[in-house]
Amino acid sequence: HVQLVESGGGSVQTGGSLRLSCTVSGHTYSNMTMAWFRQAPPAEREGVAFIYNSRGTAIYEDSVEGRFTISYDNARDTLYLQMNSLQPDDTAMYYCAADYGLMGWGRLRLGRATYWGQGTQVTVS
Repeated sequence: HVQLVESGGGSVQTGGSLRLSCTVSGHTYSNMTMAWFRQAPPAEREGVAFIYNSRGTAIYEDSVEGRFTISYDNARDTLYLQMNSLQPDDTAMYYCAADYGLMGWGRLRLGRATYWGQGTQVTVS
């Protein structure tokens, strides 16, 4: 079983930066696939950044490409999302998600990951 705990959210002015963290505990393996999703009601949850660390693959949603960077620190078992040039449209609850292997990558990309965190709020004004 895997537990995910996000932190680092907060309020920031337009153009500012934040770094979100997601601490992973429980069963962690080298073939984990992870992602950051966000949801700003009434919109549906959307994936913003995905990482398949063992394959060196990172994918970004178009609106955050070039502004956000996803990374995973193996030594700390922590997923990060560095967010720069934040805009009001980035305001949302941000969730960390995780799964395993190629099938897990597929589930992750469809928003159907096995493991989810509780979320951290990001507000840009």
